Amino acid sequence: MLFNYRYSGQTEVYSNATSAGISFAPDTHREPTFFNGKLRKKIAFREAISALHDVVVSDLRFKPKDKTAYKEWAAQQESVWLAEAMGHYDAAAAENQMKALRDELNNIYHEKEKVMAPYYKSRRAYFDYLYQKDRDAWFVLDPVISVHPDEIFFECFSQDESAYGKLSANYNVFKEVNEFQCGTTNIDYSANLYNEFQKIRDYKETTFSVDPGGFSVQTTREEMFREVKIDLPDSWVRGFLQVSSAMTLPAASFDLHPMDVYNFCSWLRRFKEKNGPRSIRFVLEPGKPVKAIFEPWNKEIVCTRSIYTGPQRREIRIWGRRRMLILERLIPVAKKFTVHLTGSGLPSFYVADLGDMQFTLGLSGWTANDWSRAGQFDLMAPRADVSDMTKELVYNELKQTWMGKAEEIAAKTGQPLPSVLAALGIYTQAGKVIYDLHTGYYRLRELSREPLPMDQLRFSNPKEASATRLVTDGKITFSAQEVPGVGTQVTGEVTIARRPYHPVIVIDGDERMSTAHCDCYDYQTNKLYKGPCEHMLALRMAYEKQKANSNA
Repeated sequence: MLFNYRYSGQTEVYSNATSAGISFAPDTHREPTFFNGKLRKKIAFREAISALHDVVVSDLRFKPKDKTAYKEWAAQQESVWLAEAMGHYDAAAAENQMKALRDELNNIYHEKEKVMAPYYKSRRAYFDYLYQKDRDAWFVLDPVISVHPDEIFFECFSQDESAYGKLSANYNVFKEVNEFQCGTTNIDYSANLYNEFQKIRDYKETTFSVDPGGFSVQTTREEMFREVKIDLPDSWVRGFLQVSSAMTLPAASFDLHPMDVYNFCSWLRRFKEKNGPRSIRFVLEPGKPVKAIFEPWNKEIVCTRSIYTGPQRREIRIWGRRRMLILERLIPVAKKFTVHLTGSGLPSFYVADLGDMQFTLGLSGWTANDWSRAGQFDLMAPRADVSDMTKELVYNELKQTWMGKAEEIAAKTGQPLPSVLAALGIYTQAGKVIYDLHTGYYRLRELSREPLPMDQLRFSNPKEASATRLVTDGKITFSAQEVPGVGTQVTGEVTIARRPYHPVIVIDGDERMSTAHCDCYDYQTNKLYKGPCEHMLALRMAYEKQKANSNA
């Protein structure tokens, strides 16, 4: 998917003995979005923006060892090994022959090293230059920045697409806000800015700006603009669409004291597992301290400062735990960390409370299970049919206020809450709205200035298409009953090629699929780690269709 960016100049950080400044160059192809102010909380901002950089450069994918050199050596040694194998026929002659071969090979190796040395040196210097000086060539997507009436926030993804970072800073972080225009834009974020960010000090006056001058440069000065065309993988864009849907899922939430997070990171730094399971098992009991068990050592860390206040006992396991080390830089400046666990093997979110800033780290179920390919969380979001009028009312309300809770939007538009939630879910999946875990607000955030090709982006597998065909063919029977305090339980039978499947789903009061199970191979193998199976989806579509017809 080709994205065109057009930046006015480049993002810059300058620093001298008494002052510093950060000036981000926005995408001039988009609606004017700018901000200009002076930082009040400089150290906290420095640590938070550095943690965001740690998300951008994070890549924990398995990298197999390069055995090319060994295979070349083994091929060259083949004649020596053959001589050794035949040596028992005439030991003295074989030894003399092997010595001669070794001498000849050593001469060849030395000659080869002498001839190839300039090439290897130049190649190493080239890649070192790319990594240190032009690291942008190693990355794909510039961060997204949004300016809202109450805060400014950045969003980004890691290289392996398994970690999502969001830094929100309200206007109390700044002591002077000179001018701003609400909106969303991509910013030119050069990788070498990280070293410049480290120069921010409390005693220096620091200016922060999303350069408004980028929108007022005359067209006769085209040399001031820098065109960037990036062919983004669909998975990057799809990941942005999935992460906010995952935020709206029901979750077990609790607060952790910064020292508890320090204990987690300290253990992960000190010990490296050699075999599985490589998980953290959270044991949550109402009124008792949160307990975390690190496997495979079964090391139990009791968070005595952090009491779980949930209604029932839960035990949840998460994988890909080393990604939590991104939070290390935030420990000295954080007041607390709020953890949201959506279930075993499902996404987890960590919100660092930095006072007037919040840093959200979203982690997929495990490192190899990135946000786009293996987590169809939008399929678990509200799926009710919504009229175009309702969608327009909801969107227009958000355009006026830029943010709001679902209940507030429902009250202002006069629409039923389930319809509003479904409309917000549709806009979330289209990249126009983001859910804020910290405040509970839905915020307007246009991921792209042009409509995204949803047919291409929405799903990476044909589950929903298959489910739609099942509903159309009328191969579903079901019954529904209300479960007090839980929601609506729908039990069904889906027949495919004369074989019946028996999915069961539970839809909570917010029209979300909270729990589900099925007797198909997909569910038995993956549970809900890769989203609901086609039979659960088909059951929900049939149920929603019947409910819509009965309300008509």
